[in-house]
Amino acid sequence: MACALRVRLSSTMPAIPLVPLPVPLLIRPFAADDWPGVWRLLEPVFRAGETFPHDPAISEPEARRLWVDQSQVQMVAIAADGPVVGSYYLKPNALALGAHVANAGYVVAEQQRRRGIGTGLCQHSLETARQLGFRAMQFNLVVSTNTAGIHCWQSNGFAIAGTLPGAFRHSQLGYVDAYVMVQSLVGSAGP
Repeated sequence: MACALRVRLSSTMPAIPLVPLPVPLLIRPFAADDWPGVWRLLEPVFRAGETFPHDPAISEPEARRLWVDQSQVQMVAIAADGPVVGSYYLKPNALALGAHVANAGYVVAEQQRRRGIGTGLCQHSLETARQLGFRAMQFNLVVSTNTAGIHCWQSNGFAIAGTLPGAFRHSQLGYVDAYVMVQSLVGSAGP
């Protein structure tokens, strides 16, 4: 059974169009009491040192500052039975003259992966970025060994713009390449 995503970022911004997913899911703005659920998703991913460049020993307050406080938009994906199963943030990729390009980060609960949630979060973030007036979205450090993430981003319209040799120090594999991935948001309604 397909479900729908809907969010209203503000009373002046129209609702994000519905996106069908294979699991019942709601994507909505982050609320302060969502943080424990988001931290339960982020902590094992950060600690693993395989996909995010953050210090694997990052503290919870520092993680919240980076994921929530320094972002323009923070969203959570809520399963039908209530728990947080995913989250994303959206912010300008650079300051001033580069602020028209968005950047985003995503996390999905390990037991919920490969069910379309990452795709739903990605599509939602692209539409949100368009509504906020961003002209492109760029991922600065996509770890080359993160094949599921790369497949998801490419299937949602991102292209590899460049390779950064040995740019990521993977906790298990040592120095591995990373990609810069980008997608234009001008003149396109979606992937």
